[in-house]
This record gives sequence, structure tokens and C-alpha cells, in this order.
Amino acid sequence: MTENFPPTEKTKVRRLPKRGSFERQTIYQILDEALICHVGFTVDDQPFVIPTGYARVGDTLLIHGSAASRMLRALAQEIDVCVTVTLIDGLVLARSAFHHSMNYRSVVIFGKAKVVDDEQEESEALFAFSEHIIPNRWAEVRPPTEKELKSTLVLSLPLEEASAKIRTGNPIDDEEDYALDVWAGVIPVRLTAGEPLADDRLKGGIPIPPHVSSYKKYRR
Repeated sequence: MTENFPPTEKTKVRRLPKRGSFERQTIYQILDEALICHVGFTVDDQPFVIPTGYARVGDTLLIHGSAASRMLRALAQEIDVCVTVTLIDGLVLARSAFHHSMNYRSVVIFGKAKVVDDEQEESEALFAFSEHIIPNRWAEVRPPTEKELKSTLVLSLPLEEASAKIRTGNPIDDEEDYALDVWAGVIPVRLTAGEPLADDRLKGGIPIPPHVSSYKKYRR
């Protein structure tokens, strides 16, 4: 496995190329931190972009859902797909309206997905989804039944054509605007988890498990 993804015509960062990255570790860190991806595809000349959960296992991105899902049924035909993931790290407030921006980390992936039709591999994929959302949850809950597995479709997308784009730091104003009496800087933004809220039908005497109570710290 190479340290970098080879740039392609699709993944080349054309706008502000200095913000682009093909480093595999950087791209994987972004994928592992985010929770939602957007899947872009075209069916009968109609473009769609659908948000969905995902997981990464090695050099593969996994997507799953109902076997009746239009998106998954379309992707199962091994059509071209574009998957994006974005993390917002800050709102960048400049001295001019034009130079306002955001600090972000994003990934774009191109490829063709394939159906995971092996029952063991499908089960392992569902475990990966669970672990990506909240680590250690799988060991505590009821595993999927055979009927549930049959109603679920899992797709694997090889991570072969991907790039990241990242912005960090302060606003970049026109030189003459630095003399303006306008506050400028960055408002940090991050995904946080609140205190766990018990289900209304939770049986009495069941404590909050450690992997749930510690999730707030994990996502802080």
C-alpha cells in the first residue's frame, strides 16, 4: 500500500491546489472521524446525492441500507459513484464579506461499488458500521437475524481514487483591509455529544454502559 493516492483527472484539486492532499493517512483520518457521507450517482440522466452512514475497513468504504433502497440497488449495478465527506472545524470571519470562509477537512472518492454477498463478510461489515458509530456497542446488543441480514444490502467501494482538501488558520484579507476597525478571527466548530437520554420504555435498573457514558468525551 502506497503512502499517497495517485492523483487522477477526477481527484486533482484545481481550485486552491495547495489545500489538496493525496496522503492516505490524512484521508483515512477524515473518513474515520466523520459519521455521514454523501453519495452522488446518476440514474436515467437524473443525478442524485443521498446522505448516508458508512464505515471504513482498510482500503474499503462500506455503505449499507435496506435492500429496497433505490440508491443501493442502483449502485449494485456497479455504476460510477462519487462519495464526499466533510468536517467543519471553524467559521472564518474576515474584515470583508468577500473573504469570509470556513475551516474544513473534506474527502472526495470516485469508483464503482460492489455488493457484499458473502454472509460472513456482510456480518463483519455490519459490525464495522456499529463500531464506527459507537465503539463497543456490538458486543452488548442482539446480533442481526438471518431475516434482517437478507433485508440488508451492503456495498463495498474500493478506496483507490481519492483526495482531500483542507483549510486551516486565520482569515486572509486584502492588505488594505487589515487597517479596518472590524473584528476578525475564527469561531471553532465541532461535533459534540450530549448526555445520554434513556428510552421511555427502558426497563428499570439498567445502567448506562461505559461505551455510552464515555461517548460524550469521545466526540468532544
